[in-house]
Amino acid sequence: MSGSFCRLVASLRMLGGSQPWRPFVRPLSQGGVGSSNEGDSSNSGSKEAVEQLVRAHPVVVFMKGSPDQPQCGFSNAVVQILRLHGVNDYRAYDVLQDSKLRQGIKNYSNWPTIPQVFLNGEFVGGCDILLQMHQSGDLVEELKKLGIRSALLDSENDRGKK
Repeated sequence: MSGSFCRLVASLRMLGGSQPWRPFVRPLSQGGVGSSNEGDSSNSGSKEAVEQLVRAHPVVVFMKGSPDQPQCGFSNAVVQILRLHGVNDYRAYDVLQDSKLRQGIKNYSNWPTIPQVFLNGEFVGGCDILLQMHQSGDLVEELKKLGIRSALLDSENDRGKK
C-alpha cells in the first residue's frame, strides 16, 4: 500500500505543479447526518439517509477529515484534484465523525474504501478512479455535464495565449 500511496503523491505533484493552495470556500456541512455523534441513535447509516446526502448536491465527497484538514492522504488527493479543477462548491462529509455513516456509505456504494466521490448522485469511485479520470480528461467532461467548467480549461487557454 505504501508504494501506491507514494505513486499517488508523485502523480499529484506532477499535476499541481506550483499552483498555489486555494482555500475551500464552501464550509463542511454541519447539519443533518454528517454531524451525528458516534453514540447517537440516529439512522445516519441507513440507505435512505445516505441516498439523501448523495443526492443533496451535484458533487459529494465522503472523506476522512474535512477539505481544509483531510485526515488521510487519499482524502487529501481527492480534495487537491477537485481544487485543480476549480471545484470549490461541493458537499464533504467526514466519516470519522460518524461510524454509522462510514459503514452506511460503504454499503450504499458497495465500495470498501474512503474517500468516495459522487457526481450528480452517481458513484464515481475513490481516489484512484478520480485520479485516472483527471489524467484522461474524463473528469473535465463529467464536470461539464454538471455545468461546472474546469479551471484546467482556463489554464490551458492562458498557456495558448502566451
